[in-house]
Amino acid sequence: MMTDTTLAPAAASEDLIYQLAAPAAGRAPIFAARLSGLSVSRDAGKTWRSAYASLGLKQDLPTLSVAVAPGASEPGSGRECMVFAGYNGGVLRSLDSGQTWQTSAFRLPAPAVAALAVSPNFRADGLVFAGTLADGVFYSADGGAHWQTGNLGLIDVNVFCLGLSPNFESDQTIFAGTHSGLFCSRTAGRSWREVSLPSGFEAVVSLALSPAFASDGTLFAGTETHGLLGSTDAGRTWRRVGQAALSSSINQIVLAPRDAGGPRLRVLHGDGALTASDDGGACWRPWQAAELASEAVAAVLAPCGFEAGQAVWLGLASGRVVRVRG
Repeated sequence: MMTDTTLAPAAASEDLIYQLAAPAAGRAPIFAARLSGLSVSRDAGKTWRSAYASLGLKQDLPTLSVAVAPGASEPGSGRECMVFAGYNGGVLRSLDSGQTWQTSAFRLPAPAVAALAVSPNFRADGLVFAGTLADGVFYSADGGAHWQTGNLGLIDVNVFCLGLSPNFESDQTIFAGTHSGLFCSRTAGRSWREVSLPSGFEAVVSLALSPAFASDGTLFAGTETHGLLGSTDAGRTWRRVGQAALSSSINQIVLAPRDAGGPRLRVLHGDGALTASDDGGACWRPWQAAELASEAVAAVLAPCGFEAGQAVWLGLASGRVVRVRG
């Protein structure tokens, strides 16, 4: 059931939303990276405004990706969260929950940052990763102030998505989905090795690692033309998942922990439709189809390990942000 519908500011027709992010489930603020810039809501989606107001921009700054550093406290505590916004030119970072921004230092020519990932141990290691559309992976060890390339072994520098192990502090593992396949680093992004996929050279556009990845080795890769791939041994072997139901582009994957019937999955298709599985991908059903009618979904924000009935945020291709029950 759709419980709340909100319209982000300056949402002209087809103000596409690329990504949604928040410090944690149920915590403010919520950010929407979109064609017109970056929107923020600090009141659970009731009102929205431009997060770039302090920059005094004369024109839109299309924002391709957004990430929030873990460890932010509850609203009103007085402690702000760090936010990173990727655009065609680099990364902006905010130390105060998106109220003011700093430009991060990148070498020229400046990259188009399509994916951002923050270390689960960010408060100790300060690590942030940026996947770019033509320059590979950059990483920062000082909270986004300075960046350097980490492309040793990354033979495809067109990076669409990044996925960090929840146990990153110990295993230093990060995956990168590229135009020609999947790469893995077990050295915190310093060096990479190609991962063999059953579909051969295939664009990987989305990734999801199990919250219990350290023990169950479960991860999923959404491809551009061969649906969903799954692994239960940390990417060493793979299988097609839901082949009959999932044959097109899988733009985003939401993954809850494994239970007796397997992990719960919610996937976003390239055409904006949503499908769901509650048994590890054996059976699939349309999700939120009646509530959304003919509207295309462009981004999903769900709490890690979401349970039935929890709030899930959807960014629509029209520019609207809606809240539904998962």
